[in-house]
Amino acid sequence: MPFELEMAARLLLAVLLGGFIGYEREHTNRPAGFRTHILVCAGAALVMATSEYMVRRYSISAVDPARLGAQVISGIGFLGAGTIIRDGVNVRGLTTAASLWAVSCVGIAVGCGFYLGAVIATILIFITLITLKKAERRFSRRNRFRTIIIESENITGQVGIVTNLLEKSSIEIKNIQLYKSKDGTQMIKLLVKLPGGAMDVQTLNELQAIEGVREVYEE
Repeated sequence: MPFELEMAARLLLAVLLGGFIGYEREHTNRPAGFRTHILVCAGAALVMATSEYMVRRYSISAVDPARLGAQVISGIGFLGAGTIIRDGVNVRGLTTAASLWAVSCVGIAVGCGFYLGAVIATILIFITLITLKKAERRFSRRNRFRTIIIESENITGQVGIVTNLLEKSSIEIKNIQLYKSKDGTQMIKLLVKLPGGAMDVQTLNELQAIEGVREVYEE
């Protein structure tokens, strides 16, 4: 097969494999989705194809053709960092950043002609994103902090009453924010760690039974 046709086939395969992984990220409304993963994978493949082209065209045998690919692996960190969002004590976007890095590696494999490795890696990445998501959610529910919102009338000492009730229920309070409005109402926003990962019905009922409390819900 002519070199130009083989390079075109490699780029096409990179688009397909990158899009395959990107579809899952797009489907779950992640910061980097379908098009981003395609561009990363195709770009990485082009870098490796360019390295091979330079060696073939200019006979630069003394130059390491893997050097450009190494720059892709390190440079993709800047793009991945843009998908990571800090929300209080929680960090979101790490999986998407990791998938972008993995897709760039898939692109490098395709670009240098390692098709079998690229295809197998794509399948494994996709399976990881799909099948392990439920297990990760179960684990995170047990360990992550939740945001509880309590809307009530503007009553003096209301925050103290709420915190005492939560502490009696063995609920760890990480942060408290109080917002007051001109209409005589206030919103108490609490960052808490719930035993078992969920608010029990009894504690919820006790919170709602506090004088002046209008509504209790999770953000």
